[in-house]
Amino acid sequence: MKEKVTVPQILLMKQKGEKIVMLTAYDWITARIIDESGIEIILVGDSLGTVIAGYETTLPVTLEEVIYHTRAVSRGRKRALLVADMPFLSYQSSIRDAKISVGRLIKEGGAEAVKLEGGKNMADTIKAIVDMDIPVMGHVGLTPQSIHRMGGYRVQGREERQRERIIEDAFAVEEAGAFSIVLEGIPYDLAATITKDLKIPTIGIGAGVHCDGQVLVIQDLLGITFPPRPKFVKAYVNGGEIIRKAVREFIDDVKAGRFPDEEHSYH
Repeated sequence: MKEKVTVPQILLMKQKGEKIVMLTAYDWITARIIDESGIEIILVGDSLGTVIAGYETTLPVTLEEVIYHTRAVSRGRKRALLVADMPFLSYQSSIRDAKISVGRLIKEGGAEAVKLEGGKNMADTIKAIVDMDIPVMGHVGLTPQSIHRMGGYRVQGREERQRERIIEDAFAVEEAGAFSIVLEGIPYDLAATITKDLKIPTIGIGAGVHCDGQVLVIQDLLGITFPPRPKFVKAYVNGGEIIRKAVREFIDDVKAGRFPDEEHSYH
């Protein structure tokens, strides 16, 4: 097994020009498989709300749900850096609440870092968490917890005023002490500018190739989500059809009396 991935190593990867790869996971077995595959960062995202729980948005996800899934992932992950998302209302109401939330994600969930959405408006919160010696990954651009303000899952930063705000947000996150930042749903040239100017690594999702790293939701990568899918999603296998085919064969075998056969029966 390669050596354990740590926050200093992630920072060093940017300096060396090495691409960083991050995937989501929400359970023990998936975490173990992708960890053994050589991923650098595993994110227990609040995306669990839409791909695990079936919510329409990430907003209903609770801190307890993230802790539960992080704890499961932590048992399957040996090498990758484990980052847990801070769900809506676990950090916005006060810095004190944010500190308690991150403390629980580390102590009860086994996370090694946390991710939270927001730029200048969350700079004081990021700094307070970093001052607790807990690493923070920022997240700017399209921030799913702000979809009502944004009018849905819309690309951000196409207008000059938006571009300026996103750049300001990214620098505020870095200045507050975050060790990395997710850039979501922004034009690739804006992501390139931010990546070039920041000292901390950028991890893109729908932000183009010039980011220091990339992240996808594991269900999107495996092709087991339902359309419509965002433009940035690349399914590396049609997992949905593979599962359907296996289930249909199982149904046929049971109905026809072919399963279980002698090989799969005890004597």
